[in-house]
Order: sequence, then C-alpha cells, then structure tokens
Amino acid sequence: MLGRVKPFWYIGSSALGAVWAGTAWGGAGAGHVGAATGLLLLSVVMSVVLLVPINSRVARWTRDSLPADWRERIGRWDRFHHLRVAVLVAAFTLLVVGATS
Repeated sequence: MLGRVKPFWYIGSSALGAVWAGTAWGGAGAGHVGAATGLLLLSVVMSVVLLVPINSRVARWTRDSLPADWRERIGRWDRFHHLRVAVLVAAFTLLVVGATS
C-alpha cells in the first residue's frame, strides 16, 4: 500500500515546497525551502530511476528463478534506499530551518 501512496506523497511534498518557496521568495528562509524542494525532487528521481527498476525485477523472482547475485542486488537496493532516506532527512531538516528563519 505504501508503494502506491509514496509517489503522491513525494510529488505532493515537492509541489507544496515549490509553492512555499515561491510565496517566501526573497524572505528569510526562502533559500532553505528552495533547496529542500530541490532535494525532494531529487528523491523522486532517485526512486523512479534507481529503486523502482530493482523493485520490479525483485517482484518477478521466485524461489526457482533467484539470480546467483540476488544478495548483491538486494544490497544495491538497500544502499540506494539509505541514500534516498538521507536526502529526505536533509530536505525536511532544511524545511524546518526555513520555517524557523
């Protein structure tokens, strides 16, 4: 279920960040909000380009069709996921800084 909600959540957060950055343009914290919005958009791109293709391949695996390097592929997904989470944490930290500036 979360996989179906995430695209709307990510895109919605990016859109709200863009609106916020636009309305705060020139004010205190606008740069932080703009940078956060860029990071949110980066997380969407990372999801679509890096994680979704791996998820799609893994979803087709069965016990009989596991590739020999399946652990390496899962490890790659984990590394990309951790990187995406770090980008999201940085984005939301910047949003908090922008809101308190």
